[in-house]
Amino acid sequence: MPQTTSSLLSLLLPFFFFSSSSSLTSSVSLDPGVAVNIGTWFTTTGAAAAASSSSSTTTSEYAALQAWKSAITEDPTGILSSWVGPNLCSYRGIFCSAPPPDGGTAATDTVVSAIDLNRANLKGSLVSALSSLAHLSVLHLNSNRFSGAVPDSFRDLHYLTELDLSNNLFSGGFPEAVLLVPNLVYLDLRFNSFSGELPDDVFDKPLDAIFLNDNRFQGRIPASLWASTASVITLANNHFSGDIPPTFGSYMINYSGVRELLLLNNDLTGCIPDALGFLSAIQVLDLSFNSLSGHVPSSVSCLADIEVLNLAHNQFSGDLPELVCGLKELLNLTVSFNFFSGLSAGCNRLQFSRGVGFEYAGNCIAGKDFQRPPPECSEIPAPALSCLGMPAAAEAAACGRFLGQGRVGFRSTCPL
Repeated sequence: MPQTTSSLLSLLLPFFFFSSSSSLTSSVSLDPGVAVNIGTWFTTTGAAAAASSSSSTTTSEYAALQAWKSAITEDPTGILSSWVGPNLCSYRGIFCSAPPPDGGTAATDTVVSAIDLNRANLKGSLVSALSSLAHLSVLHLNSNRFSGAVPDSFRDLHYLTELDLSNNLFSGGFPEAVLLVPNLVYLDLRFNSFSGELPDDVFDKPLDAIFLNDNRFQGRIPASLWASTASVITLANNHFSGDIPPTFGSYMINYSGVRELLLLNNDLTGCIPDALGFLSAIQVLDLSFNSLSGHVPSSVSCLADIEVLNLAHNQFSGDLPELVCGLKELLNLTVSFNFFSGLSAGCNRLQFSRGVGFEYAGNCIAGKDFQRPPPECSEIPAPALSCLGMPAAAEAAACGRFLGQGRVGFRSTCPL
């Protein structure tokens, strides 16, 4: 059975819907029932629409756009041919509006409030002068050929709420300047060549969506992952290593509930921590294509809203817990290419009684087709690995108790 789109859509090139006649809003639909909708103060209705045809934008904004134009070396579709003269609101890809109420600018003025150059195939770099676009709320540059680093001056874009630099050629370390933008809620750096370790502040910042997949990030995933307020976090297709952060600890106090967490195709090792079972709102969890091992904790049975659970291409062993197969909202369960040795009766009935997509090829389950040959099953990787956690009965009681209190009071360890 092909892999469901539920855990893959957020790895594809970004999709945005714009309605420039009235407002600029991003809608990123990731899964059935999982969407991130990000609106801004930007508007071109009424008086602001009339103002947008004037040339009342500031000299500094004009200088900023002209400096950026000079740093763009290829423009195959001729977008920048319109970037001439003082009327910035007539430039292709530039949106103007009245300033925000607290913008420190006269209400009769017009400011550059959004830039949408998605799929323009421009080649060049970003310039520090862009910070002079003091009222910029949206910057969408996906699917171009911009390269180099993100200027440190971006920290001065105080009104910026959406930053999409995906599918470009940016490189260097994580652009920490963007974490100093006070109003940023949407961060998309997918499909670039950013590298190095992630700063803890990535998950401390109150973002609604964090897309970092398909880069060259490495090192451990910060424990502050569990502090994130984002509903969608994608870290897939990087080089993260070490354990999945094993405990919520004090982070649980501010945790609001991720709905989609994609960690696939990294270099993660160790166990699935018990605490992962207390992601009360999660609908999609993809841990596939790593080197995780040990047993699947029965706390996973606490994922009451989970629809897609993908554990394929790891080194898990033991029996697949009955409680996992009994998850009521489950639409797709993939455990292929591990070392599972048994399925419960409930797991055996999964496909036929509930129509759930269930993939279990490439394991060590006696009596099932398409399993590993016996020699491979006799050499389970890390056979002494023991993932210690709460007993199943205690976990079942904790599902309601800890989620109701908004905290988790235990941790899981994986001694060798």
